[in-house]
Amino acid sequence: MKDVQNWKPDNPLYIQKVGVKGISYPIVVADKARGTQNTVASINLYVDLPRVFKGTHMSRFIEVLNEHKDHIHIRNFEHILKEICTALEAESAHMEIDFPYFIEKKAPVTGAAGLMEYRCSFLGMIGKKREFKAGIRVPVQTLCPCSREISDFGAHNQRGLVTVVVRYEKFFWMEDLIELVEQCASSPVYPVLKRPDEKFVTEAAYQNPMFVEDVVRQAAAALNGMSEFSWYSVEAENFESIHNHSAYACIESDSHGQ
Repeated sequence: MKDVQNWKPDNPLYIQKVGVKGISYPIVVADKARGTQNTVASINLYVDLPRVFKGTHMSRFIEVLNEHKDHIHIRNFEHILKEICTALEAESAHMEIDFPYFIEKKAPVTGAAGLMEYRCSFLGMIGKKREFKAGIRVPVQTLCPCSREISDFGAHNQRGLVTVVVRYEKFFWMEDLIELVEQCASSPVYPVLKRPDEKFVTEAAYQNPMFVEDVVRQAAAALNGMSEFSWYSVEAENFESIHNHSAYACIESDSHGQ
């Protein structure tokens, strides 16, 4: 059969990224407590395309993915990308994976347990540039230091979302990164809270007020001491409870002295 992808294109221009996007796919990821965890990911796969070819072979992306569906984690990310390069005769390859990750979390006083969802992502590329990143999105609680300072009693608090992306140089557990982030807020968020837990959480947050600026600085200070990461970005967004806007702050590790 004719291989139209190998025909010469009408406009012979080099394409940096071509591939498949938005693949919904069941995968197995590493789980610190249980060994592995089944989840469903949204996956994007790309390669570069020389100017002499009309198109790439889209089905080959799925074929490589099928071979690794039970073993996708940060230990073999580079191996998968190399196989994609080989299968598609490409110089560079990119993979982006986004998935929900669940951790059983117990309430601080009663121990009531429930599953807490965190959004996680892996991003990798090989070619002229080699880079591997992982990301997490962690819900937290923050209490406003200004509100507490100026009020005779009480202070407004809100749920926030902290997003951390790291460039990693060696294996690490996503659970450890999630725990690091939760310790940088006024309080973690829990899936189940009984009345004694709710009392504990609200009082603990009151004793630990945090601006979004405090959250990103504290998380950045903790990440600075971790040799696993050569670069990071930290974003915090508070979904304000008394304002019609969100509060936002961001730190990247390459930003110094600003």
